[in-house]
Amino acid sequence: MNKLKLGLPAGSLQKSTIEMFSKAGFNIYVNERSYFPYIDDEEIECTLIRAQEIPRYVTNGVLDTGISGKDWITETGADVVEVTELTYSKQGLRPIKLVLAVPVDSKIESVGDLQGKKIATELVQVTKNFLSRNNVQAEVEFSWGATEVKPPALVDAIAELTETGRSLKANNLRIIETIMESTPRFIVNRKSWEEEWKRNKIEKIATLLKGALLAEEKVGLKMNVNAANLHKILSLLPALRKPTISELHEGGGWVAVETVIDEKKVRELIHQLKEAGAEGIIEYSLNKIIP
Repeated sequence: MNKLKLGLPAGSLQKSTIEMFSKAGFNIYVNERSYFPYIDDEEIECTLIRAQEIPRYVTNGVLDTGISGKDWITETGADVVEVTELTYSKQGLRPIKLVLAVPVDSKIESVGDLQGKKIATELVQVTKNFLSRNNVQAEVEFSWGATEVKPPALVDAIAELTETGRSLKANNLRIIETIMESTPRFIVNRKSWEEEWKRNKIEKIATLLKGALLAEEKVGLKMNVNAANLHKILSLLPALRKPTISELHEGGGWVAVETVIDEKKVRELIHQLKEAGAEGIIEYSLNKIIP
């Protein structure tokens, strides 16, 4: 039987990645003592590994495919095919940022002020490249962790990944520059991409993953509307395309309206719809939206 070797990121992205796969239709079960999770697809073989290492293993063909951040793909110089961008993170559907940060009372205000300074980071090569593009020479050292506590005693600045910036503020640091934004990418070994079966399998997985992410911030709405109020209701409804309208059986001039909208808009919109004459409003969650 054909097997696709898939690398899943351990650590901060592990939980959200497994949840995303579940919504895409792939149930993954992780045993705390094993790095080889079970997936309910006999054509896929999973390995749980740090996101930092996945680009290297995909490049070398140890893994056919995997999910890793653009930051680590860039840092490792991985020679892979990026099938699709998957915009999600530990805390939500947003990119993370690699930023330069200094103590709040530091005299350093811009990247140019880092000339001759010392910077700690996990992403050494990305940071060095950014400094080079800005004609700044500084010492960049690898940080094994707890990077945020190192300034000002050990280093002048740090290059750190952040989603919200809250941890930086909690450690009395301020951001002076964004080096790059990063999102997870579904990457593939170049030889594996040339194999027809693997390519077809990967493209199907990518479609389902993108569909699951597209559904994350959307909900479905159903409601009954008197034909006299239909124009008013439709003017309130944003949608992926046009809402679906169908006549009710023996409805006496009533129709059913169904649409998909941003979840954040629902709490205000429901009251507006009710005031405009909608009845029997139902909100429901979505697993996937395939454009």
